[in-house]
Amino acid sequence: MFHFIKDLTHQLLSFIKDDPVRPEIPTDFRVSDGRIVAALTDETETNPEAMVCISFHDFVPQDVNDLNSTTLVPTTAVFYTIWSYKAGKGKELLIRAVKEIQKSHPSVTRFVTLSPKTEMARRFHLKNGAIIFRENVDSINYEYAHAIPKEESDSGHQVLLPE
Repeated sequence: MFHFIKDLTHQLLSFIKDDPVRPEIPTDFRVSDGRIVAALTDETETNPEAMVCISFHDFVPQDVNDLNSTTLVPTTAVFYTIWSYKAGKGKELLIRAVKEIQKSHPSVTRFVTLSPKTEMARRFHLKNGAIIFRENVDSINYEYAHAIPKEESDSGHQVLLPE
């Protein structure tokens, strides 16, 4: 099951403690204005299989401090931390999150990451179809940039991740 989490009382937010990428970011920040958490769960809907934190902007952030500047009409969804509990579920969550963002935020046409400079992040994103958009001082922005024709998607663009 796929979940967009915007409410600080949602039970799945208790798993934020497991975030290996950006554990220093408080839970309330992750669901404040212009930010959501997406989760893929098992059939009980209480056990996460993967989680990702997303921030919406009209630019591509270069560092965590840039996540403070959200916008009312975003053009860019930024996946700033992702982790999974089961193999393959991180990729599946990204695919689902992109599709749901395209429905819920039609102004969003770019899907990027704010990733740490680690080999694990590099392998994950490049293997799943991203390109390196920009290397920053402390992070790398990967972009899921492949689009299909407008008639195949309600929003006009669909990011393709390998199945």
